Amino acid sequence: MDDVKDEVLKHFKKMQTVYYATCDGEMPRVRPMALIYHKNRFWISTGTKNAKVKQIQENKNSEFCLLVGEGENNGCIRCSGESVIIDDQETKKELADTMPFFKEFWKDADDPDYTLIEIVVRKIEYLRPGSYDIERFTLA
Repeated sequence: MDDVKDEVLKHFKKMQTVYYATCDGEMPRVRPMALIYHKNRFWISTGTKNAKVKQIQENKNSEFCLLVGEGENNGCIRCSGESVIIDDQETKKELADTMPFFKEFWKDADDPDYTLIEIVVRKIEYLRPGSYDIERFTLA
């Protein structure tokens, strides 16, 4: 199973677009987001007043999906777990410094409208490009 985990994690770059879902009451809410993969952890940033912040405060369960492959040989990686709003200023600054788009939205890591979210992945489903078999595993 370690080979599959390694294969999955190799698909993640420093930054990529994923489809990120939170819960709004009984309804899922999905949107494209820039996902930062930094130090083997998953992060997103957003405006503090954005609806997803309130949704996470009410229900931390979340999921994202990364499409992988090309042409007819597509697959995906679905990662589910919990979204955690980060208050630690040192962590917020470190991640702000890794985001190439950060200055387009916020002044600095102390900007009150900057919210950093870590997605703590618990379960992964991997549909290898060109395959019909889904492999499932947990991250420790």
